[in-house]
Amino acid sequence: MRPMKPLRYEETRTMFKPIVDRLSRHGLIYKTLEEVPPGALGIRNRIRLFAATDRGGYYTAIFVVARKSRILMKDVEQFETILRKFEQYADHAFKYKVLMLDAPLCSKAEAAFKQSGWKIL
Repeated sequence: MRPMKPLRYEETRTMFKPIVDRLSRHGLIYKTLEEVPPGALGIRNRIRLFAATDRGGYYTAIFVVARKSRILMKDVEQFETILRKFEQYADHAFKYKVLMLDAPLCSKAEAAFKQSGWKIL
């Protein structure tokens, strides 16, 4: 599968408006935002994955999760595995990791995410 062309901020405003608006409310503004389909990483999760580049040139992995069930400790390990696959796919490491949730979060899982360096929105 051919890698997708990175999108500029102006282009992403129309396609990913809710995501970009939520990121900008938290002070996260990116020069490029590229969506990677989960199938390209060999995963079947219902998750949206984005590779973003901020104004300083640092790479950020953005995971958007919308589900009704609670996110538990087992999901922390699962997201770390997906992140490793994402880094191999992108051929670079991500300096920042952002998790955008529309689901309840277990307090132990929240602590584990924060300890691993994730920013939760």
